[in-house]
Amino acid sequence: MFSVSSPDRQPSGAHTWLPDSPARGDAAGSAGREHYSITHLTSEFGCTARTLRFYEDEGLIAPARVGSARVYSKRDRARLAWIMRAKNVGFSLAEIREMIDLYDLGDGRIRQRQVTIERCRQHVAKLRAQREDIDASIAELTDFIALIERMEADQTPAMPQPKDS
Repeated sequence: MFSVSSPDRQPSGAHTWLPDSPARGDAAGSAGREHYSITHLTSEFGCTARTLRFYEDEGLIAPARVGSARVYSKRDRARLAWIMRAKNVGFSLAEIREMIDLYDLGDGRIRQRQVTIERCRQHVAKLRAQREDIDASIAELTDFIALIERMEADQTPAMPQPKDS
């Protein structure tokens, strides 16, 4: 299965990509739980309650209600882990929705994996192009700074002229 690279390179709260995979860096007490409170998930994933409600409004997670309280399932938690990781590497919500909705196809997640691989490859290509643009901008700015510094060094300050009385 596809998961994030080495744990030492993961930002705080980073998790595996697949919602059915165990998450890395679980907050204390997550292992074996069936339900999670909004407080637990905001603490574990370093997001706000507003973020969770937004993802709910967008249909990306679907917590149950007990009275007025939201109760998140293991599935919601796994989807949230996937969403947060995908956002962290720069995927848009539309891209995340497209990939995460494929879990509901019932094809053993084959199509989801294929689409995820393709989207990740496209995103890597986009990031590499952006890196090339950034590197070119840095080189141009560095050359410009050097030019200005040379011009500054070539100019000796003029000696003040005595005033004629």
